[in-house]
Amino acid sequence: MKDVQNHSATKSFALNRVGISEVLKPACIQRPDKVVMLTARIDLAVDLPSSLKGAHLSRNMEVLTEIIDNSIRTPAESLESLCLRCAKGVLEKHEYATIAEVSMEAVYFLERGAKPSMESYLLFAKAVCSRSEKSRRFLGVEVSGMTACPCAMETLREKLIEAHGAREILTRLPVITHNQRNRVRIDLEIPEEEEIEADHLIEIGEKALSTPTYGILKRDNEAEVVLQAHRNPKFVEDVVRDALHLILQKYGHFPDEMQVRVCSESEESIHKHNAFAEKTTTIGELKKEFNSSL
Repeated sequence: MKDVQNHSATKSFALNRVGISEVLKPACIQRPDKVVMLTARIDLAVDLPSSLKGAHLSRNMEVLTEIIDNSIRTPAESLESLCLRCAKGVLEKHEYATIAEVSMEAVYFLERGAKPSMESYLLFAKAVCSRSEKSRRFLGVEVSGMTACPCAMETLREKLIEAHGAREILTRLPVITHNQRNRVRIDLEIPEEEEIEADHLIEIGEKALSTPTYGILKRDNEAEVVLQAHRNPKFVEDVVRDALHLILQKYGHFPDEMQVRVCSESEESIHKHNAFAEKTTTIGELKKEFNSSL
């Protein structure tokens, strides 16, 4: 049978990424105290030289079937290590490619709250494997929570003092403000010799918010969450900066070239638009910025 992919391209342009996307596979991950089953949504790509008409996409599914299906019998160490294994396997299959990239997204659950419930988070993992450079791995999480607006709070504080007096009390207490549901995403490049826990990135995301939110809250718990948020009002900018500071505290020993990205987006309650803030940087640049502010 003719191998049409190996024919010469009619337009001789090299392509950066050719592959398959939205592949659903079960992935088994070994955590320190348990095995976690995830349903992973996978994208996979290689580069394509200008001389070839197409990539052999069936080879990608062969690799995924062999490596990811095997994780059911022998759990992988992490989602990002599974990405790396797949990327290396794909690069071996595509002898004409110079780089392979595999990314996975999965829903992950942790027990949280005063009345414990299984709360959902998003995991993101990516690996890039190259014939000429070191392989790279990334792990990311998305955390949902609540922020309380500090600007409206201070404006309302002054209005309440003006209307009712009691400056001493109102200065010490959190006052009413508008709230947002906030999503914060953290992505971190992982050094070759290191492993990190998704749970730790989730904790950083939750600490950066005014407060985490929960699926189950009784009246007393609701009051505590609202009070915590109003004691800890934040802009989206504050969420990003606090997350970056926490990342530096925990992962400041990582090599300077390791990449970091933090994004916070709030669904505004008194506006019809959202607000967001974002920073993409490296561990080294974070250190420089932090040290220059001391």
